[in-house]
Amino acid sequence: MQAFTVKVIELIAQIPKGKVMTYGQIAACAGSPRGARQVARLLHSMSRKHGLPWHRVINAQGKIVLQDEESRFAQLQLLQEEGVEVAQNGIVDLKRYRYDPLK
Repeated sequence: MQAFTVKVIELIAQIPKGKVMTYGQIAACAGSPRGARQVARLLHSMSRKHGLPWHRVINAQGKIVLQDEESRFAQLQLLQEEGVEVAQNGIVDLKRYRYDPLK
């Protein structure tokens, strides 16, 4: 496994309940600021294998972006169960809920 992949997995695994990170934020923290799409691919392919809290990863606008309705609903429900407020338009307040692993 490449160093970037390992770091992405570690970062996602440490997102605490009730917090979120963005794809781009994870990519930057893992050493590839332009690697947001790669983070999305890794999340899709490795979440189950590594037991990652996939639902805590959203886009840079704070939005749930999953296309599949079932997955979108699951992510919304899981976030709400952890106390994350999601607006009617599917947006999470990043100022309030963003996790910063560097702090």
